[in-house]
Amino acid sequence: MTEVHFIVEQAPEGGYVARAVGADIFTEADDLESLHAQVRDAVHCHFEAADRPSLIRLHITREEMLTV
Repeated sequence: MTEVHFIVEQAPEGGYVARAVGADIFTEADDLESLHAQVRDAVHCHFEAADRPSLIRLHITREEMLTV
């Protein structure tokens, strides 16, 4: 595996949650800068050095509501 993908969503209570696609990795943080560090740490903990992907891709989604 050369890269791992994460789906990032805003948490209802604030902050962000990130879930890996195809790997059992989940993490959360209060802001995007902290989330970057948390995701890196989670990937380092989940994979052995020889199997660790060299790239982490974040797909950040957010929901907005507009009144008509």
